[in-house]
Formats: sequence, structure tokens, C-alpha cells
Amino acid sequence: MHIPKSESSLIEIEGFYEALERSKIQSHIEYDVRDWLYVPNYYSEYRYILGTTGKRPLICIGINPSTAKPNQLDNTLKSVERIALKNGYDSFIMFNVYAQRATRPEDMDKELNEALHKENMKAFDYALSVYEGEKPAVWAAWGNIVEMRPYLKKCLSDMVKISKKYSADWFRAGPISKKGHPHHPLYLKKDSSLDEFDMENYLKNVLKDFALV
Repeated sequence: MHIPKSESSLIEIEGFYEALERSKIQSHIEYDVRDWLYVPNYYSEYRYILGTTGKRPLICIGINPSTAKPNQLDNTLKSVERIALKNGYDSFIMFNVYAQRATRPEDMDKELNEALHKENMKAFDYALSVYEGEKPAVWAAWGNIVEMRPYLKKCLSDMVKISKKYSADWFRAGPISKKGHPHHPLYLKKDSSLDEFDMENYLKNVLKDFALV
């Protein structure tokens, strides 16, 4: 269980690219940096990305990170890895709409931390850029939790703009919820396949009543 110690605006945030460079240095024995992407490379109040290294990663998008780290994946991340490999990808990258670490989404910041969001969008841009060859594959996997905070729509809207730069394809796995949201990975069958997901339509119609901050 991870409960934030305070609003993220009250803590010092390391910029994504600074944290990325630090993550490439094998300075500890917990995991091999040749096998894992973990930014920042230490347990903190926020996490930009966590995943395995490869040329064709499936980029899975949740709402916010919990306690997982390299070689210590939680059940959600274990499901993400299984489904990525089953669908022909050689690795996965777990990214989140908001980077603040909180096991219970209701503990997330009440208001958007613009500085943290800005660095998180740099992380998303990077995750898309490491895909070699075909268009990056982005798996929408946040479930109904997206309704937890109004500012999450702004975060998603910014992510769609970035994804267009790379002509990324959006997917979902499992059924759409009654409210129209893509399924969370935790309770998916291990052989679940990916289906196309219209993100622009989702933002326009499903999240139409969410306030932008």
C-alpha cells in the first residue's frame, strides 16, 4: 500500500530526462538496467515509466502508479506483461495518465500538479519514441478510475496530441464498461487480444462532461 505523504506540489520533482539518464547507470543490484526501464530508478512518490526493454513494446496506460518496481511486479503489471507477449510484442512499458504514486486512486492530488504533468508528458513522448519500425501501440487500460479526478481528461487530451506526432495506434483489451471506459488489465483473461480504440471519440463523447483544468 502506498499513500502519498502530501500533495505532490509540496515535494521536489526530478525532471524526466535527468531521471532517465540516471536510470541507465548500473549503480545498484536490485535489477539489470539492460532489461528494465524504471524512471526514476528509485522508489519515490511518483513514477514516470516502468517496463522491460525491447524494440516493439506495448505501451499500457493506467491512471497512476502503485508499488510495482523491477522484478517486483504487482498483479496488474504481471497481467500487462502476459498480454503484451501474447499479442506479439517483445516488451511492455507501463505508463500512467498521472505520475503520482498512490495505491488508492482517491488519494491522488485533488488539483493537477502542472510541473509533474509536464514531466510526465515528456515521459510519454519518450515511450513512443523508442518503438522501432511500425507505429507505436498504445493500450488504453484505465477503467472507470478515470472519473476520479476532472483533470485526468486534460492529461489524456495532451497524450492524444503527443500520440499523433508518432501516428500511434490506440487499443483496448476486454469489454468496454457500461460507462464507456476501457477495461482495467487486472481481471482480463491472460489470452486477451487487443482491439482498436477510438481515443478522439472517447474524449469527445464519453468524457464530454468532465471539466478541464
